[in-house]
Amino acid sequence: MVNFDYDCSGWATKANVQCYDGLVIAQDAFKECSGKVRPMVYNHDHNSIDNVLGHCLLENRPGGMYCYAKFNDTPTGQTAKQCVENGDLNAFSIYANGLTKVGNVVKHGIIQEVSLVLAGCNPGAMIDEVIKHSADEDYEGGEAFIVSDTALSITHGMDPDGNPLEDISHSADSGDAVTGDKVTQEEAKMVDEKNVNKEETVEDVFNTLTEKQKNVVYAIIGSAMPDENGDETDGEEDDTVKHNAFDKDTNQTVLKHSIEDINQVVKTAKSHGTMKAAFEDAGMTGDELTHSIDNIDYLFPEDHLLDTPPRIIDKPDDWVSVVMGAVHHIPFSRFKSMFADLTEEDARAKGYIKGNFKKEQVFSLLKRSTTPTTVYKKQKMDRDDVADITGFDVIAWLKQEMRVKLNEELARAYLIGDGRLSSSDDKINEGNIRPIYSDDDLFTIKVQVETAAGDDTATKLDKMMTAVLKARKNYKGAGNPTFYTTEDTLTDLLLLKDKIGHRLYKNEAEVAQALRVKEIVTVPQMEGMTGKLGGEFIGIIVNLTDYTVGADKGGAVNMFDDFDIDYNQQKYLIETRCSGAMTTPFGAMAIEYKVA
Repeated sequence: MVNFDYDCSGWATKANVQCYDGLVIAQDAFKECSGKVRPMVYNHDHNSIDNVLGHCLLENRPGGMYCYAKFNDTPTGQTAKQCVENGDLNAFSIYANGLTKVGNVVKHGIIQEVSLVLAGCNPGAMIDEVIKHSADEDYEGGEAFIVSDTALSITHGMDPDGNPLEDISHSADSGDAVTGDKVTQEEAKMVDEKNVNKEETVEDVFNTLTEKQKNVVYAIIGSAMPDENGDETDGEEDDTVKHNAFDKDTNQTVLKHSIEDINQVVKTAKSHGTMKAAFEDAGMTGDELTHSIDNIDYLFPEDHLLDTPPRIIDKPDDWVSVVMGAVHHIPFSRFKSMFADLTEEDARAKGYIKGNFKKEQVFSLLKRSTTPTTVYKKQKMDRDDVADITGFDVIAWLKQEMRVKLNEELARAYLIGDGRLSSSDDKINEGNIRPIYSDDDLFTIKVQVETAAGDDTATKLDKMMTAVLKARKNYKGAGNPTFYTTEDTLTDLLLLKDKIGHRLYKNEAEVAQALRVKEIVTVPQMEGMTGKLGGEFIGIIVNLTDYTVGADKGGAVNMFDDFDIDYNQQKYLIETRCSGAMTTPFGAMAIEYKVA
């Protein structure tokens, strides 16, 4: 038993045990501190004298640094003592500077204080003896709190639930090495042999300290008080204190392991986006991060891939399936439409007067032939990349994307064309796949909405609905048609109000009913389009069963794979050879605002 009056004892830090942040304390790293007495504070808080709980005697042992702790008779000291006796607090932590490291191994350092903390990081550190009315109890837990030599600070520990914290924070707390007189074991004997009553003042308690202990208290107070310019003082308290152990020194690296600091940084990490950004916002610049920890990003958790395979960013394509499922398919890629025009006056039946000549009926025959064209999509990938991507089936994902984009291009070509210039090599020939919006007047009725220059959105929409309903008499298509338009147009229709501010339509179904259509489908590709007659394009009303798509057996959608030996590449091709056109006269209505 050591010749020292103590209340509890335990390992301040265990040697050759890897902490949760990867640091390892070498055997005899702090042997110079053996036999020395150091202040004991709560959770490394150097900002108030009230946080001084007592003092500790250090003893270097095989296995690490052991300490014997004596609590002061101050209210905070006795509270801490009670917490230890009850098992509420069971961990020590050391504050050290002047570190020498080899890799992640701490070879040398000077312990400046020992703290009673909530949780620890070093798995081997623990309080193993508590003097409690002649009854001993064992307490497990512990933390290693280590401080090195520059403004860089690493905090590690465990959260309040006992889980290890794996992240690293950087703070400006640091301390200089104490270079004053050595403290012998004889000088460290207890001076609080007298009982202190509850009415003792702070001055009475302070006077019970030795000169060496008073100097440490002066240093703690000096680090917390601002100077005349508002900065923390780093000057000397008197001639007996050469260096303040807790003053800031920009020429030192400080490795500090504290749970409160890291928890504060962790709380802000979510709002910053990354843990590194949170550290840097707390004052840890890139220069500081490189002083003692190279590639600090390696210590942060790896990013977790949420999307396997990657999500495709594209315009909404729900309308594509509607179009592709509604058009009329035939097993021939070449088809001809023929019509007899009976709308002319000469085609009418005539009355007969006895003795007059009977005239023959005259009407026109109309025909239109549509031939196929090829629409394709081609991709390639290096075989090495295919082999290296193991997280998902990249080929299956690529083929799925190719099919989706092919269907989208076909659906667009049916309704409004591909939008490419006629001179483009990639243009889908509109003589083979005829867009509804620009088709001949025999098949697509052009509805122009007349508006005035001062019309607001509500007025324009009201005029549009009026024009559509009046033009509906000319529609000769099958069944109840669908209105294909933009999201903006639909939204504006839903926002229409009556004269007392009530919504005219509760939902899309009521808008569709007002327009005499089955449903409304929004097509993003229609946004910003100009109509066939030059006005702002609104949409198309059509039943797509009147639009015929033809493809021979060999012209259906096919996928081809090929391997290029010369370039070690996998190549993929999806294509179809088909034709498309309206086959019902006056089967569609293309709506646009009239050019003013």
